[in-house]
Amino acid sequence: MRPIRSCLLSTLTLALVASGCGGQAASDLVVSSDPALAAMAAELLPDLAARAGMELSAPVRLEKRSRDELVRYLRMTLDEDLPEAEAQARTDAYALLGMVEPDLDLRGVLLGLYTEQVAGFYEPDSTALFVLDDQPEAAVEALLIHELVHAVQDQNVPLDELTDPSLGNDRATAAQAAIEGHATLVMFEYLTEQLTGAPIDLSQIPDFESQIRPALTGMNQQFPALAQAPRVIRESLLFPYIEGAVFVQRLWSDGARQNPFGPRMPGSTEQIIHNGAASPVELLVQVAEGEVVLNDVLGSFELQIMLEDVLGLPGGIPGAGDAGTLASAWDGDRYVLVESASGGRSLLWVAVWSDEGARDGFAEAVSARPLEFGGPVSVNRLEIDGYPATMLRIGAGNLDVKVEVLDSGS
Repeated sequence: MRPIRSCLLSTLTLALVASGCGGQAASDLVVSSDPALAAMAAELLPDLAARAGMELSAPVRLEKRSRDELVRYLRMTLDEDLPEAEAQARTDAYALLGMVEPDLDLRGVLLGLYTEQVAGFYEPDSTALFVLDDQPEAAVEALLIHELVHAVQDQNVPLDELTDPSLGNDRATAAQAAIEGHATLVMFEYLTEQLTGAPIDLSQIPDFESQIRPALTGMNQQFPALAQAPRVIRESLLFPYIEGAVFVQRLWSDGARQNPFGPRMPGSTEQIIHNGAASPVELLVQVAEGEVVLNDVLGSFELQIMLEDVLGLPGGIPGAGDAGTLASAWDGDRYVLVESASGGRSLLWVAVWSDEGARDGFAEAVSARPLEFGGPVSVNRLEIDGYPATMLRIGAGNLDVKVEVLDSGS
């Protein structure tokens, strides 16, 4: 479920503390009203840019903000990125899919999560990095390491364009994973060297995934609001950091340290999870009656959560278990939330699969647990332009539906 995207929020660095760094003139690297903060950032920036494989071409603007100012900023961002009507539509869609309760206050949950976790953030619109003034001095450097990588990224690629909500939920989540995974990997590498006093190349650690996953999933116990959030929201917030870092580490395994924003830029969460996954099939779903109030893509990652939590398939980490195997056979999807003239809402979700066995497996799983969804459900097996496909109707009755393939992927 798409969280707000207009700012890149660091939800990790409260749990990480680095050693202090010495003072150095900020010179032309940092613009800030806080000399000590500027000196710390100026010392870090050249090394971080080199580790990230990117050029530092302009000064970074860096300022402190109060938590009250953060809350005001988050409320403004929510109003822009997730207005009330869209928040309600997304809640309705995921409630019909059985993944959240229908009375969920999505905006309230997200505001609580970000207020609880955020220690600083990079805001692409103003090309500025903000650090909260209530952070312990020992934690500031760790925070800066992660967020300064975002500042360097933004000087090389248009971060806001990569995560534009108009790209759809799944593609924007994949882009966020590339962005956050890149910054997280650089941060972990820098901090590890500081703690051990020896050079390290995390791209060459064979068991990296088994080490980073427990370190970051343990955040659930540190942040009550995160632990209490619906799983699809909780996992969607953690996915960019955990799976994104694994994705970039895999990308760097040849030693070339390519940044993940060029030809290797992922177009789906499936490409984050599975090395070599093809581009997704793009679908168009049209209905003959009613108003479409939400039109989006669920994606392989959130599909696995649905397979586990709603349909009861065993899973665990992305790509694992029966749920992960079936989700990896996802080739593309599209759902529409439709409002009737009487005001009732229903969901139509069409997915294409890599083979008939996966299609049939999904249809059978739905038929075995129809009461787990948020309304009367039916599932049809069909073929769309040669692709095995399913059409899931939740409270949709006999709406006339037209589906076509816009892009077959590659």
